[in-house]
Amino acid sequence: MQRFKNILLVLDPEVADTAALDKAASLARQNKARLTFFSVLKTPRGLQSYSESIAQHQRQKAIAERVEWLRGMTPALQKDGIDVAVNVLEGIAFLEIIRQVLRDKHDLVITIAEEKNGIRARVFGTTSLHLMRKCPCPVWVVKRAQLRPFKRILAAVDPIANDQKNDSLNSLILQLSASIARREVSDLHIIHAWRLFREGDMRKYGSTEKEVQQAKVDEKMQHKERLDKLLGRVDVTDLKPHLHFVEGDPEESIPGLVQAQGIDLLVMGSVCRTGIAGFLIGNTAEEVLNQVDCSVMTIKPDSFVTPVTLEVAESNKSR
Repeated sequence: MQRFKNILLVLDPEVADTAALDKAASLARQNKARLTFFSVLKTPRGLQSYSESIAQHQRQKAIAERVEWLRGMTPALQKDGIDVAVNVLEGIAFLEIIRQVLRDKHDLVITIAEEKNGIRARVFGTTSLHLMRKCPCPVWVVKRAQLRPFKRILAAVDPIANDQKNDSLNSLILQLSASIARREVSDLHIIHAWRLFREGDMRKYGSTEKEVQQAKVDEKMQHKERLDKLLGRVDVTDLKPHLHFVEGDPEESIPGLVQAQGIDLLVMGSVCRTGIAGFLIGNTAEEVLNQVDCSVMTIKPDSFVTPVTLEVAESNKSR
């Protein structure tokens, strides 16, 4: 976690919860990192019916109030020597968050889960999902009321052969998970869910049961070798990790393990692996997220390029 030196903390006064703030402050304090408090105002409804001067006055008033709210949380952190900045923008939340990341080169976004009335399927709302898909830096979505240290952390990895991009991503997932586990004195769990590619087609087009089972044995052996190589590259032996090498789809295996083990934080990748079953991307990733009710950190490879651009008027910016 020492790699994070420029943290963006997204806050909203409608979410009366300090879980994300506590995590961000602790990390900034430990890393001697810069911490930016950031908030996005929705464009108020009905302003178009007013004159431009009145509408602009209302916007400036709303921004000033939000800035004041954020600044009210900074003195305690500044006393601890944390470099804290404040920024408020108006617009669509996920777009302005990603533009802020691009503009100020933040290396981590921390935000609070958008859960509604405890409904599991809504733990991760639209803004969180957009960030997990499109934000170029890691995104840490903290479950509300997650004030206690994480007791159990789960790293979801998917090592594959001859793919340097995904190899580096899996290494990073494991490194960050281990770093958090050491910092919070947590149990580290590691899951790799695998399955025989096109097993259904093998059965459909005439393969015998013996051939299918032998193909499964071969596939399992290959996945186990790749997982062992990953564990050889990233030393986590001091944590005595719990390994979960399971046959099955990730959208079922990961949520099942999260629930069974009482996982507090899931760390996983968010990148496409075209044509290969089992990697976390798109609908599969969202299936996982819609079924877990723990905090989640998603990570992309260094080669990822966000589709969001810096097409935003600097006049909207207020520090």
